[in-house]
Amino acid sequence: TRSQQCSRSLYPRKSMSTILQQQFNRMGRVEHGSVALPGVIRSGSIGAESLSMGTMPSPQQQITMGQMHRGHMPPLSSAQQALMGTINTSMQAVQKAQIDLGEVDNLPPLGQDMASKVWIQNKMDESKHEIHSQVDAITAGTASVVNLTAADPTDTDYTAVGCAITTISSNLTEMSKGVKLLAALMEDDVGGGNDLMKAARTLAGTVSDLLKAVEPASGEPRQTVLTAAGSIGQASGDLLRQIGENETDERFQDVLMNLAKAVANAAAMLVLKAKNVAQVAEDTVLQNRVIAAATQCALSTSQLVACAKVVSPTISSPVCQEQLIEAGKLVDRSVESCVQACLSATEDGELLKQVSAAASVVSQALGDLLQHVRQYTSRGEPIGRYDQATDTIMTVTESIFSSMGDAGEMVRQARVLAQATSDLVNAMRSDAEAEVDVDNSKKLLAAAKLLADATARMVEAAKGAAAYPENEDQQQRLREAAEGLRVATNAAAQNAIKKKLINRLENAAKQAAAAATQTIAAAQNAAASNKNTAAHQQLVQSCKAVADHIPQLVQGVRGSQAKPEDLSAQLALIIASQNFLQPGSKMVTSAKSSVPTVTDQAAAMQLGQCAKNLATCLAELRTSAQKAHEACGPMEIDSALTAIQTLRSELQDAKMTAVNAQLKPLPGESVRNIIQDMLMLTSKSVGSSMAQLLTCAAQGNEHYTGIAARETAQALKTLAQAARGVAASTTEPKGAAAMLDSARDVMEGSALLIHEAKQALISPGDAESQQRLAQVAKAVSHSLNNCVNCLPGQKDVDMALKSIGEASKKLLIETIPPASKSFQEAQSELNQTAAELNQSAGEVVHASRGSSSQLAVASGKFSQDFDEFLDAGIEMAGHTQKKDDQVQVIGNLKNISMASSKLLLAAKSLSVDPAAANAKNLLAAAARAVTDSINQLITLCTQQAPGQKECDNALRELEAVRGMLDNPNEPVSDLSYFDCIESVMENSKVLGESMAGISQNCKTGDVSASHTHDAIAEAAQLMKEAVDDIMVTLNEAASEVGMVGGMVESIADAMAKLDEGTPPEPEGSFVDYQTSMVKYSKAIAVTAQEMMTKSVTCPDELGALASQVTVDYSQLAVQGRLAAHTAEPEEIGFQIKTRVQDLGHGCIFLVQKAGALQITPSDSFTKRELIDCARAVTEKVSLVLSALQAGNKGTQACITAATAVSGIIADLDTTIMFASAGTLNAENEESFADHRENILKTAKALVEDTKMLVSGAASGQEKLAQAAQSSAKTITQLTDVVKLGAASIGSDDPETQVVLINAVKDVAKALGELISATKCAAGKAADDPSMYQLKSAAKVMVTNVTSLLKTVKAVEDEATRGTRALEATIECIKQEMSVFQSRDAPNKTTTPEEFIRMTKGITMATAKAVAAGNSGRQEDIIHTANVSRKAMSDMLTTCKQAAYHPEVSEEVKNRALMFGAECTTAYIDLLEHVLLVVYTVAPMCLAKPKQADETLNFEEQILEAAKSIAAATSALVKSASAAQRELVAQGKVGSVPANAVDDGQWSQGLISAARMVAAATSNLCEAANASVQGHASEEKLISSAKQVAASTAQLLVACKVKADQDSEAMRRLQVNTFSHLELLVLIAGNAVKKASDNLVRAAQKAAFEKSDEDNVVVKTKFVGGIAQIIAAQEEMLRKERELEEARKKLAQIRQQQYKFLPSELREDSN
Repeated sequence: TRSQQCSRSLYPRKSMSTILQQQFNRMGRVEHGSVALPGVIRSGSIGAESLSMGTMPSPQQQITMGQMHRGHMPPLSSAQQALMGTINTSMQAVQKAQIDLGEVDNLPPLGQDMASKVWIQNKMDESKHEIHSQVDAITAGTASVVNLTAADPTDTDYTAVGCAITTISSNLTEMSKGVKLLAALMEDDVGGGNDLMKAARTLAGTVSDLLKAVEPASGEPRQTVLTAAGSIGQASGDLLRQIGENETDERFQDVLMNLAKAVANAAAMLVLKAKNVAQVAEDTVLQNRVIAAATQCALSTSQLVACAKVVSPTISSPVCQEQLIEAGKLVDRSVESCVQACLSATEDGELLKQVSAAASVVSQALGDLLQHVRQYTSRGEPIGRYDQATDTIMTVTESIFSSMGDAGEMVRQARVLAQATSDLVNAMRSDAEAEVDVDNSKKLLAAAKLLADATARMVEAAKGAAAYPENEDQQQRLREAAEGLRVATNAAAQNAIKKKLINRLENAAKQAAAAATQTIAAAQNAAASNKNTAAHQQLVQSCKAVADHIPQLVQGVRGSQAKPEDLSAQLALIIASQNFLQPGSKMVTSAKSSVPTVTDQAAAMQLGQCAKNLATCLAELRTSAQKAHEACGPMEIDSALTAIQTLRSELQDAKMTAVNAQLKPLPGESVRNIIQDMLMLTSKSVGSSMAQLLTCAAQGNEHYTGIAARETAQALKTLAQAARGVAASTTEPKGAAAMLDSARDVMEGSALLIHEAKQALISPGDAESQQRLAQVAKAVSHSLNNCVNCLPGQKDVDMALKSIGEASKKLLIETIPPASKSFQEAQSELNQTAAELNQSAGEVVHASRGSSSQLAVASGKFSQDFDEFLDAGIEMAGHTQKKDDQVQVIGNLKNISMASSKLLLAAKSLSVDPAAANAKNLLAAAARAVTDSINQLITLCTQQAPGQKECDNALRELEAVRGMLDNPNEPVSDLSYFDCIESVMENSKVLGESMAGISQNCKTGDVSASHTHDAIAEAAQLMKEAVDDIMVTLNEAASEVGMVGGMVESIADAMAKLDEGTPPEPEGSFVDYQTSMVKYSKAIAVTAQEMMTKSVTCPDELGALASQVTVDYSQLAVQGRLAAHTAEPEEIGFQIKTRVQDLGHGCIFLVQKAGALQITPSDSFTKRELIDCARAVTEKVSLVLSALQAGNKGTQACITAATAVSGIIADLDTTIMFASAGTLNAENEESFADHRENILKTAKALVEDTKMLVSGAASGQEKLAQAAQSSAKTITQLTDVVKLGAASIGSDDPETQVVLINAVKDVAKALGELISATKCAAGKAADDPSMYQLKSAAKVMVTNVTSLLKTVKAVEDEATRGTRALEATIECIKQEMSVFQSRDAPNKTTTPEEFIRMTKGITMATAKAVAAGNSGRQEDIIHTANVSRKAMSDMLTTCKQAAYHPEVSEEVKNRALMFGAECTTAYIDLLEHVLLVVYTVAPMCLAKPKQADETLNFEEQILEAAKSIAAATSALVKSASAAQRELVAQGKVGSVPANAVDDGQWSQGLISAARMVAAATSNLCEAANASVQGHASEEKLISSAKQVAASTAQLLVACKVKADQDSEAMRRLQVNTFSHLELLVLIAGNAVKKASDNLVRAAQKAAFEKSDEDNVVVKTKFVGGIAQIIAAQEEMLRKERELEEARKKLAQIRQQQYKFLPSELREDSN
């Protein structure tokens, strides 16, 4: 365009511009500078040149196409990234819409009757409206994108751009649905549907191009965006032409585009003038400012033209007009900026004058364009002089009326009035000449003449008043003339004003429907990012309500536009508009509420804008509908008559089609919904509206009569649609014809009724008219009943009623025939048929709330069961001996017949109108009447069976009232909510007592029927549990609303039971009851503390807490009564009972205050009282605990200690988590050796406490308390030092840390079990089973402490700590296994799914174990030990919890426990095999000890030899352990110690012997270390080595003793004689002997060398020499004596080793 060319001619020809070029191989910097450089005078190299003048060449343009290199593009901002996300989402939506547009909707076959054609036309109109509104939104959104992306990227509002893009994509998605439906409906047109689909796909493709062009990272030039936008405008116009909705004519579009081009041309001229200013500007900054402003002016003008192209096909939409106006404002601002820049750049008056003139031209052209847009809405409508003249006439006449007495003022106002009426007359004559309709032209001319005559009379009266200003009669004449003129004006301009108001309403309705469609699309688009479910659901419901009203509004607009003079069409539009306001306002509110909860900013902005636009449209719709309704006047009655006549014609047409079997259901019609709607409308809507019609017509109220007529017509319309739908879905032609005939009769009667109502309005008091009205209404009611009776279900009920009536005629005979069956058979049959009839009655009640088919089946079955019951009753009457008894039986049968008929009638009424007042209660009462009458008859016939009739009656009554629970919302009494709760609670107690009485009396009543006693007891127990559950539920419900009377009564009852007599023989001990009381007391204290908090933060939750206090106290009171009975001395029991009762009083006060605070949550005084009561409860709990402690101080201390141990175990679990995560570190640099001694010392102290604890069980409470407290303190210290030791190992070895912590955790768990066993065994006899449990727990405790000590010693030995960890894990799993196999139920249950999840750990642990067995690495073994321990513990725990789940049967529970035990046993075997493999591999690696290296010095040789001995000994011990297990398995040795001592030297055979080798090796290592450091003699070293060799020899002897005695095998030492493991023991033993020999030789050599180096100084003097000899002899004798004593001591030690423990606890295990 010219503007584009001129924008490129801004730059001076001699200036240089900087080119930015992206390179792949290097990076440079952007050069900044001016593109318009000032002139520089230089000396020419060839001298002066001549000046030539001429014209500039024409502007040229060169475009280079290619791929831009993005390597150096700046990163996207967060807003741009958000926009990219919106574009990607929108692109996906567009692609899906393109796929959906591949084929049209598949509609069912449609009929050719009038209703089908109307449905098709309405659907097409609705689809066209939706498509048009969605295309409007797409073009408006496109124009918005063009406007918003025009600025610099840093100034662009990317959220608004995203909102516009979201609007485009969401409307395109919704548009595709409407296009598919419309294309399916347009298939009758040749190629119409295909062309429409093609146009829609084209539009989707252009939208896709636009989305690609506006991507921030695309780098597309601006022209690409404008071109894509223009394509959308063209595609939109093509699509609207395909659906016939192109309202804007081509002439208007041409004018619009010409005006836009005129703006562009004017702007181009302004740019040229600005160029001239830039050339003369001396300041570079100002020059650049002018250039930038002119460039922006050219760009904004191009943008305006592009925007005009986009919105021209949909310029009728206000949002499109708004976007074009916004583009015009951008041009106006850019023009102003250009002018200001020019004024700042130069003072040349001529140039500035040219710029100003050019700017004025741009402004004028822009004003013409915007004026053309604004005039569109008024195009084709009457000139506004009607409104202006009419308003002037009304205002001036009021002034004349108020100016009576001032003739001059009245005359002046009369002149103004004459001018206004003259303008109005001229306008009316002009419209009459332009009117095509002759009748309308005549009407306008007649109205104009009437108005002119009235004006002439007013002018004459004004002249008289002017001539005689004091004459009051002249003023009165002027006033009367003004009044006449006012009336004439209203009459003359009425049609024109009415037409304009209707046009305004049409436009308002169209815009409101379009805005609602946009809001629904925005709501659907925002659904995915709406995080508030409640707000989203509310928005969805409001959208559904509006979507149901949009078709009526669209049909109203189309009907009014198609028939401008049709009063019925205008009224339909007004009614549809009024009905649309309420749901539309609700949707606006819901949308605005949802905006803050939508996380997608673009979607939230779109929803907010649509809601705002809809609110504006609704306000205009409300005003327009109100004014149009006032102008149209009372036309409801005539409109209703016309609508009903149309319905009658449609029904007649439908009948003709049905006769030819061509009537088809409309799409979306469901028979069940049709019948339901029809029933409700015929019984409620039609009936109530007709009743209102009769009342209003009788009173002569025309307004309300019209409203009632309108509502009647609307209800009849739905009735006609439902009747057609039922007929179309009926397979019987006669049934279809009957339905349509009855519906047509309703229409004819209704039309006659409305006509008579209209006549009655003329003469309200006419008795004859009122009588005719009543007769017609009666006939309509009869027609309605006939119509309803044609429906499925209703006919069946009538047939059932007829069947009951026919069957009941049997009761009218005078003589009862004799019985044909025995009395027992007759009684049994009567009972059976009674039960079946009672059940059928319940089914009728249920079916009346369901479908018509269900009611048909239920009523038929009821009539059949009634017939059988009646025959059984007559048979029973034949057995009666007395005439009076027969009369009573027949009378009861008649009562049953009457009650049955009433039941069917009530069911029929409810099915017709489910919402009718009291209908459900009447049905329930009728059902109860059937049950009662049956009971009366059964009672009469079963007098001889005591108790039988009462039970049967009770069962039937229960069966009758059970159905009431299926409908809890139906009121059955006048009691309030609180009264109902009180009543249910009272009756629940009575029910529980009654059931107990039934159970007891059944057993005492018939002792011989003992086979039923178990079933009765079980049923009574289930009933008791059900009653208890409902009581708990009622307490909670009551507490939630502040009702605490039941809770207070429950606490008081519990307190009263404490004072009752001696309780039954207790099953437990005081310790058991004491433990339970401690638990419940602490629970009450915790709940009281929580109530203090909730009283301030959330008073609504106090009810549930008060209920919990009530439950806990009731349990506490039960346990307290038993504890008081078993406590010693009696004073303690009395103290316990008293303090529990005191606590009960405190709980009552607390519960009462909680209820009061719930009623008045803001009462601060009540809050303080509640807090005081809670504190009092806490204090009284402490008193109860102190009383319990005084009663049994020792056991109380055990409970406290057990709680402390539980906390320690939980803390250790946390520490294990930290260690496993590698975050357990020491606070300072320290080694494990720094903590080893503390751990050993504390562990031994714990063993002492264990002894005291075990002995304390048989001693007094004081000693037991001390032992429990001491053990709790010591285990705390032990865990602390072990944690410090574990931390000192370092986080780089987490597996060892976990092993160590697990070891002390095992100790803590064993101590907890020991404390619990001690508590249970306290004070018991020695042969009590609890004492055996105590001993078992003590043994486990010692075992776990020993395991801890071994683990501590193995921590620093990398060669053995893995093996030690695995042994500890096996022992731990065995202990867990014993707990698992106990019969104690777990504290809680879990789901089988949780157990299944836990079994996955077993799989992983198994894989780890296999891998560790293959590798034999200590690190793998440690990891396997830790994983296996946790996996098996979790599996056993969850398995038992899942097995005890309430929904798991006994059989499944037993199987689960069995398989859990089998799994554990198998896994233990696996770990033992891994341990066996480790024992096997280690000796192989260490069987050959190192020979002494002669090159080393003596100290190094000693250390190497000692290490070799230690390694060989370690392997030896492991081999001996494995061999011992094999010998046990072979039966060569027993599994239990043979001696009386629990753990003698040979109690474990080879293992015991191997441990002696290990002990000797330990001494050897210490001696070797001391010898190297110079702290010990070589003799000690040699002695230690020989002891290792001797112990090894004993081990080998033990191994040989247990082996086969075949001398050949002994001689050859073949493998088939020894087991593999025994052979390994021999190999390892030989390795130890060889290593010991090496050490002895090294030590002796060292001693020899030392003796060589010792120099003895011999004294030379005689006396001194003699003394030296004597001293040496003395020393020799002393050494010999010491040697002899040492040998004796050694012999004694070896003898004693057969009697005492060789373990670390030898001195502590007496």
